[in-house]
Amino acid sequence: MGRRARGRRLRQRPEGAQDGAAGGGKRSEAGWEGGYPEIVKENKLFEHYYQELKIVPEGEWDQFMDALREPLPATLRITGYKRYPEELAWHTNLSRKILRKSPQLEKFHQFLVSETESGNISRQEAVSMIPPLLLNAHPHHKILDMCAAPGSKTTQLIEMLHADMSVPFPEGFVIANDVDNKRCYLLVHQAKRLSSPCIMVVNHDAASIPRLSVDVGGRKEILFYDRILCDVPCSGDGTMRKNIDVWKKWTTLNSLQLHGLQLRIATRGAEQLVDGGRMVYSTCSLNPIEDEAVIASLLEKSEGALELADVSSELPGLKWMPGLTQWKVMTKDGQWFASWDEVPHSRHTQIRPTMFPPEDRDRLQAMHLERCLRILPHHQNTGGFFVAVLVKKSSMPWNKRAPKLQGDSAELRAPMQSSPAGPTGGTASGPSELERKPATGMGDAEATERTENLEDNGSRKDGVCGPPPSKKMKLFGFKEDPFVFIPEDDPLFPPIQKFYALDPSFPRMNLLTRTTEGKKRQLYMVSKELRNVLLNNSERVKVINTGIKVWCRNNSGEEFDCAFRLAQEGIYTLYPFINSRIITVSLEDVKILLTQENPFFRKLSSETYSQAKDLAKGSVVLKYEPDPTKPDTLQCPIVLCGWRGKASIRTFVPKNERLHYLRMMGLEVLAEKKKDRPVLAGDSAAGSGPPEDEASASQDAEQAASPDAGTGGDPAGGPEASAPQSRTADL
Repeated sequence: MGRRARGRRLRQRPEGAQDGAAGGGKRSEAGWEGGYPEIVKENKLFEHYYQELKIVPEGEWDQFMDALREPLPATLRITGYKRYPEELAWHTNLSRKILRKSPQLEKFHQFLVSETESGNISRQEAVSMIPPLLLNAHPHHKILDMCAAPGSKTTQLIEMLHADMSVPFPEGFVIANDVDNKRCYLLVHQAKRLSSPCIMVVNHDAASIPRLSVDVGGRKEILFYDRILCDVPCSGDGTMRKNIDVWKKWTTLNSLQLHGLQLRIATRGAEQLVDGGRMVYSTCSLNPIEDEAVIASLLEKSEGALELADVSSELPGLKWMPGLTQWKVMTKDGQWFASWDEVPHSRHTQIRPTMFPPEDRDRLQAMHLERCLRILPHHQNTGGFFVAVLVKKSSMPWNKRAPKLQGDSAELRAPMQSSPAGPTGGTASGPSELERKPATGMGDAEATERTENLEDNGSRKDGVCGPPPSKKMKLFGFKEDPFVFIPEDDPLFPPIQKFYALDPSFPRMNLLTRTTEGKKRQLYMVSKELRNVLLNNSERVKVINTGIKVWCRNNSGEEFDCAFRLAQEGIYTLYPFINSRIITVSLEDVKILLTQENPFFRKLSSETYSQAKDLAKGSVVLKYEPDPTKPDTLQCPIVLCGWRGKASIRTFVPKNERLHYLRMMGLEVLAEKKKDRPVLAGDSAAGSGPPEDEASASQDAEQAASPDAGTGGDPAGGPEASAPQSRTADL
């Protein structure tokens, strides 16, 4: 899939809204347009609109427009939980086009692509990093990312969950949702780079994402989230520096069409937020119709349940403009309206009352819209962005418990009371037609429990979490395989437990597979909290992917004491529980293992050989422990999955991860595209010479092989099957 196609799916939007990456045509003389035909960076209606709204401080308009006409600098973020220095975000003065095409920067670009693939860095726009930071998530938080694809913010949230790397299973989790089925697979790819058991990707319309329930002490309760990221689809006029065609396509019609959807998504998020929780609403648009108007309408409908948080001191050094308290609405042909009363009836389908600021001055002042943050491109050489942080003080008014009626029959027949104004600002009687409760006398938990009792007729198999029935939900995209938890009495597990001497604390109940029939090829692991979510919501949620791969079946598994070998993807999660088959290796051993296909025992250190010689053939853990008395050597521990063969040891580590470890060792590597093993500079023969015992080496490699050939992919039907390609080509 090309960059053009991938970029165009970055956000769902009407025609003329924000598009993605490069189009066709010649490069301009400036050389940074990324393949666009020459576009004149002028739009008089855009300038007229924002000058009239005064979003830019007086005297700064020229700087604002000059910044928009300049290419957006490339920025990257280092994965925060992998024990790197505190300077985790880096800014360059180079555009993406220059990074991709400049011969002088070829090695640096290869480094960026390789490290991104292995999950050590993420290429992410600077302003895009702000919403997760303001969400202030902690490892115990239950987090919902409502419009998550392509996933850069999701990866930030995952990193926050794993702030303490000594805890393999944080109490919190991230549920990442996107309405576009194909973009969900892009989201899976991004999340998979971080190898977390605490992420679940689901596929729903964010405006009607279903309520989930969890088992709490034997009783089902509604799942409310501690943190919600609401980065809604938008017109994207803050992205003109990288999406150049916005210049010619910009019109206010995009914002007018998106306002209602944005408000519905934000309302749904507020409904699912726990009391005391925090929700961040963000767009890459500068337009108050998509920004302050949505927030003001949401606050008004909440009747005090929500309030804007003052986050002015939470990101020291960030330059931002306070939110607007007054704005007007303009049609695509330049007609202005200052209030709803001025809008003619013929325009009522296009312009809604929620697009205007509240007329009551006291109510408007109580909203504190100035607490919203608008990031302007010329202040910090970034894109344009809008962020608002909301805190929930109590239940939304339409969700509050009403006085209980006498008798179940009366309760069930009672009509649902509605808020005076629905969340979309129209005449709808309730916040979400899909979420009508069966009775006013019931709270959310009671209503959900009743619905579940009617739905769960005992036909669902224990431990099998399949997709929702097609009659209850219209499904799009690929058909997903079920998530099947390994039963306690499954004979598959005891040999694994014995072979690796797993600690008694190992959470075996969290192991799952993706098939109900035949041999189990891959074993995955989730946290106990996500297991709870999976088991209690299979009838109402479409799960695209969850869990990390921890074991893979060998091709000749029955010939060994254990049919499953370790998977590199999940080794850092598994390693704390493994007490056997661990070989401590030296730094020189690591170099040999990563650059040679099947190095024989005699090529490794005597210490390594003495540990390996008495082990039976099969999967092993190769562990490098840093020596604090030698500060000039690598001071980060390394854990690799390996295979102890008849006469050799090999590693099962993806290519980009090999490159990462070799770079950490200070070795210059040649990332040859057609070679599975990297070649060290000045050592072209490394790993390429004939083995001293070709038969033994070939047999070792064949026995160690598994359906994914050790590269991290999945067989057909696995959770990564049919996934589109990575976006790292956009680096």
